[in-house]
Amino acid sequence: MNDAEARAVLARAWRAGVAAAHGETVLRRHSRLSGDHWCIDLPGRAWSVPLPAPGVGRLRLVGAGKAAASLARGAEAVLGERITDGVVVVKHGHAEPLERCRLLEAGHPLPDAASERAAQAVLDFVAGGTVHDLCLVLLTGGASALLAAPAPGVTLADKIAVNQLLLHSGASIQQMNVVRRHLSRLKGGQLARALQPARSFTLAISDVPGDEPAAIGSGPTVPDPSSFHEALEVLQRYQLTARVPALALAHLRAGARGERAETPKAGDAAFTAAQFGIVAALPDALAAAARAGRDAGMEVERLDVMDGDTHQRAREFATRLRAAAARRPALAPPLLLVAGGETTLRVHGAGRGGRCQEFATVVAAQIAGVAGLQVLAAGSDGTDGPTDAAGGWADGGTLARALAAGLDPDASLQANDTHPLLAAAGDLFVTGPTGTNVMDLILGIAYTAQGSPDRAALP
Repeated sequence: MNDAEARAVLARAWRAGVAAAHGETVLRRHSRLSGDHWCIDLPGRAWSVPLPAPGVGRLRLVGAGKAAASLARGAEAVLGERITDGVVVVKHGHAEPLERCRLLEAGHPLPDAASERAAQAVLDFVAGGTVHDLCLVLLTGGASALLAAPAPGVTLADKIAVNQLLLHSGASIQQMNVVRRHLSRLKGGQLARALQPARSFTLAISDVPGDEPAAIGSGPTVPDPSSFHEALEVLQRYQLTARVPALALAHLRAGARGERAETPKAGDAAFTAAQFGIVAALPDALAAAARAGRDAGMEVERLDVMDGDTHQRAREFATRLRAAAARRPALAPPLLLVAGGETTLRVHGAGRGGRCQEFATVVAAQIAGVAGLQVLAAGSDGTDGPTDAAGGWADGGTLARALAAGLDPDASLQANDTHPLLAAAGDLFVTGPTGTNVMDLILGIAYTAQGSPDRAALP
């Protein structure tokens, strides 16, 4: 196996993982219309959803998230004319053609004016539901930013400022969502309130560790276990209290004093006719990537789900890969390491990049000059941070190629400016939107190299 072949194996494994969690594909393959029931049958989980009687109630779709259009396409393909209408909100550039639903685009990772308009459009759409209606809520990662409905007294500018502070603080996505839920009119179960008295069934693609429903898209249709007090604790922990806009902070403090209604908790009437199910998650993608590696003749080792500091996890992954290569017998087949998750990148600079590109750059520093190793770190949604890349490659020659192009790896990391560095090295991984969002896939291969690392080429 040579360098280009190794990259081709990694790219195929990554794409197999993404395909296993693709919204439209999952619903087409694993659901069917049976009389007046939508039957969804996945390994280890199944639902039979009673549909409204024709001419009596409406079947309506509400979608939000980077992969929501993919799920909506799958629902349209199976349910067809049973769908009355719908509104689906996706990230700018992630649109897909829909037949029975109105498609809106909005900002991510930071909300924009279109996010506020989209949230209001959803609230207007669900108003006036009846007990005879069923609303299918199609939810994927990204919904938090795409549906920006500020709480009364809080402005969109306030929410954007808080979002920016959280993104740069090192807070986890779960901690960010605690704050977001308490600055919103939709998140943390509040969309379930707005849907009443209609029934609702939420189908989600999970992009969070542990697949906790309250964390997926900030849990708009499930009970919120967090409180105003906890939102304030997140701000205090990351020393953000003095930097948060006054109106947002005043709202959170008023809520902590009991002067604002809390988000609905378990047992609230909003959830009496609300169901929730996860149709795709990271384990589905990792299992498919591992199968692709075995089908290509690789030995495969699965690692734990990754979280925590991006740089630390990248160093650990590189160490694991180098150790695996060192102990391989001479005639052993190549070894594929399969991992995934969502690490936390603390942003200090104003450069261009993302969590996966930074992961790849740190790995490249750890394996510099070592032949026979390749790593691919890429977001399953096809975007990494506010860039056009899904992520990046790393091998023993990545830093040498960047240095030859006049880029300083240390300065790039300090400025969070890894996109130009990987572009100069020929190591960006660009895919476009994928139709899913199950966190990041991290794949590494140890093999017998033929030639030096600087000959590596994209597949």
